[in-house]
Amino acid sequence: MSVDKQEREPLFSPKNIKLLTNPLNKDNPITTQVLGICSALAVTVKLEPAIVMSLSVMVVLSAGNVIISLLRNSIPSRIRIIVQLVVIAALVILVDQVLKAYAYEVSKQLSVFVGLIITNCIIMGRFEAFAMGNKPWPALLDGIGNGIGYGWILIAVAFFRELFGSGTLFGLTIIPQGFYDFGYVNNGLVILPPMALFAVGAIIWIQRSRDKELIES
Repeated sequence: MSVDKQEREPLFSPKNIKLLTNPLNKDNPITTQVLGICSALAVTVKLEPAIVMSLSVMVVLSAGNVIISLLRNSIPSRIRIIVQLVVIAALVILVDQVLKAYAYEVSKQLSVFVGLIITNCIIMGRFEAFAMGNKPWPALLDGIGNGIGYGWILIAVAFFRELFGSGTLFGLTIIPQGFYDFGYVNNGLVILPPMALFAVGAIIWIQRSRDKELIES
């Protein structure tokens, strides 16, 4: 009876919708769970690599969640971490090869950071906390939600850093030349890693100041 009821549950039930929306705010992997901070500091100097990194993590996390969910009942408990690492490594290699084939310049900018997706705690955390205990569809939604939650932070920080640090977005000049003629100077401090940490901190502060549940937690 419960199985039939679960099978009839709508694909986008309120419970499933929360898997997509909660990571955008109160369950955000970076600002709430404080995971994936390294990439937020390393790949947000420019907007384009930040977007590509966000998409790469979302693809690896979503596909990996589904694979782990499908295998969850057949993975021996003793080797589950090894299996999870193999799944992540295989997906990261595929993503890396696709980037090298179709976005080579961005791939060079990201350098080793694509490979380091393997060690991204967000992915291992979602495998352990969610994919190992849920069916493929919810696992897919959880992966997409957390990928978007991770990505919007990277994109917001990269937007701020590239605009005020270089005066460009996607490499295109945004700040008018007239500003420079009047003495405006790009802020070189913004493109240094510490400023990314300040930007993430500002987002966390704004988020927590607007949500009392996060302050209490």
